[in-house]
Amino acid sequence: MGKVLGDVLGLAAGVAISPLPIIAIILLLATPRGRLNGLLFTAGWILGLSALGALMLAIASPAGASSHNHPATWVGVLKLALGAFLVLFGARQWHRRPKDPSQAQLPKWMGAIDRLTPVKVFGLGVALSALNAKNAPLTLAAGAAIGSAGLPVGQQIASLAIFVLIATLGLLAPLGVFLLGGERAKTTLGNWKEWAARHNTAVMAVLFFVIGLKLLGDGISILTS
Repeated sequence: MGKVLGDVLGLAAGVAISPLPIIAIILLLATPRGRLNGLLFTAGWILGLSALGALMLAIASPAGASSHNHPATWVGVLKLALGAFLVLFGARQWHRRPKDPSQAQLPKWMGAIDRLTPVKVFGLGVALSALNAKNAPLTLAAGAAIGSAGLPVGQQIASLAIFVLIATLGLLAPLGVFLLGGERAKTTLGNWKEWAARHNTAVMAVLFFVIGLKLLGDGISILTS
C-alpha cells in the first residue's frame, strides 16, 4: 500500500492545485450563503472525485489491471495516453497564456456564481472535480494505479480515500480560513483569489506538462518491464 500511495500522492497534489476551483470556492464563500455554499461545493467536489476513482477501481479489478502484482499492459497504455494528452494540453495552455498576467480573464460563468442555487453549487463542485480536463485524467490515473497494485479491497478503498483527501486540500484551505479566520479571512481570501486569477493559465500549463511527463514515464515503464 505504501508504494501505491507514493504513486498517487503526486497525482492528488496535482488535483489539489487547481486555481479555478479555488477561485470558485472563494467567490462562493463571499455570497450571503457563504458557509452553506462552501460546504456544498466541497461535498460535490469530494463526491465527484470519489465516484470517478471508484469507477476506475470497478473497471480495473475485473479487467485484470494487475498480473502477479505487476500492472497489466492496458494500464500502461492508459497512462501513456493520459500522459500524452496532458503534455499536449499543457503546451497549448502555455502558448495561450496572457503575456501580461494582469490581463487574465476568468470564465464568464463565474460572474453568475452568486446567483447559483444550493443544488447548482453542489453540481458545480462535482463538475469541476470529475469533468475537469486536468482532474479527470489524474483521478483516472490514480484509480488505475491503485487497481493495478493487487491490493485487497479494503486497502484499495483506503488508498482512494487518501487520494481524495489530499486532492481536496486546495479547497479545504480557503474553507478553513473562512470558518476560522475571523475578520481577516476576507482580506486573505481576496489576495489568494487575485493571485490565482492572474496565474491560473500558467500554473495549469506547468502542472499539465509536469504530471503528463510523469504519466508518460509510468506508462513506458509498465510497457517495457
